[in-house]
Amino acid sequence: MSRRLAAAVHVQHPSTREWIVLEPGDSPDDELADEITNPDAWADDGPSTDSEGPELEKGEPKFFGFTAPPEPEHEAEPTPPAPRRRRKTADADA
Repeated sequence: MSRRLAAAVHVQHPSTREWIVLEPGDSPDDELADEITNPDAWADDGPSTDSEGPELEKGEPKFFGFTAPPEPEHEAEPTPPAPRRRRKTADADA
């Protein structure tokens, strides 16, 4: 079964360890296809037999490499400045 790629991928050949660039529309042989682990790299030719994650509802965004959107970073709340201390006045009696 030859599947077609929907996106360009960089893959390392399993036996020669040479880096190969596969273009959209290419149908790699099974040895190379096993190295492509991103399901979004493949063209959607129907239901996949290789389902690793939960199915997304229609209109739900896909996040590459993540199962949920990243949490926004919260800025630390500003700390109030330390209270100013009065300088002690020298005793005038001395």
